[in-house]
Amino acid sequence: MSKVAVVYWSGSGNTLAMAEAVLEGAKSSGAEAELIQAGDFGPEKVSGYTGIAFGCPAMGAEQLEESEFEPMWQAVKGNLIGKRIGLFGSYGWGDGEWMRVWHADAESEGIGLCTECVLGHEAPDEETLEKCRALGQAVAA
Repeated sequence: MSKVAVVYWSGSGNTLAMAEAVLEGAKSSGAEAELIQAGDFGPEKVSGYTGIAFGCPAMGAEQLEESEFEPMWQAVKGNLIGKRIGLFGSYGWGDGEWMRVWHADAESEGIGLCTECVLGHEAPDEETLEKCRALGQAVAA
């Protein structure tokens, strides 16, 4: 059985709603899965999971949240090779540049994403939540 972590940071609740849908998708695939806030996750926890979905909204000038999420991401990304990894997040302005930069960062580290990144504009609609469930299933596969 696969074990999945859904690691997220959410300020307004939009990315949390997406994380809950990712969790639902992973569990629907039979995975043991749990939600973990970014500040509670680190390199020492990576080996306990077969797949990890990371969720962070766009902040500032389209960047990852800087106080908890970005430091956690920098600390764990070197340990993610060979894991099933997915990225998701919400944004309220711009065109999703933060996700393209984040995806490129993952690829430059040799992290292969197991599915397309999921972006939600503002509060996630049902189509976005369905994409999040599919991301959870892919990470759990």
